[in-house]
Amino acid sequence: MTDTILVLTEDTLAASDVQHIVDLHADETLAYRVLVPADTDRPLVPWIIDALSMGELKEAWERATGHEPSRTQARQTAAEQVEGSVAEFVAAGREATGEITEDDPLPALRGAVAGGGVREVVVVTYPHMVEDTFHTDWASRARDELHVPVLHLYSGTSELG
Repeated sequence: MTDTILVLTEDTLAASDVQHIVDLHADETLAYRVLVPADTDRPLVPWIIDALSMGELKEAWERATGHEPSRTQARQTAAEQVEGSVAEFVAAGREATGEITEDDPLPALRGAVAGGGVREVVVVTYPHMVEDTFHTDWASRARDELHVPVLHLYSGTSELG
């Protein structure tokens, strides 16, 4: 059985993100399993703070005024993000699968780890000032609950979260 690296992401992985992940175990044959939540269902105030800190004024305004994607739109977006992320792993010469999770991805992570064969979890997100500061982000929660190593990378960079 091939060891698996679980990759939890909130957006389509960039080629550089995949390269950072693959480089962690460059000399080994591993499988990669990408998980993308259909909608992160983040609390309003932290979401707006993050959007404003990244200069996403339109997104902050839309969220503040209650404009959120429908469940169908959120699942479609997540499916596209899974497909694009898996394609990046395949382009890097790695075996990968992917799936959509519910809003809270921790139950899916727990289930995958309990199923066996998971060597570690890599969480790839954009910086989230409030969650990262107070350790309520996905990576911190996964470290508290899972009995495997958890690495947090910021999307599009080599920075650790």
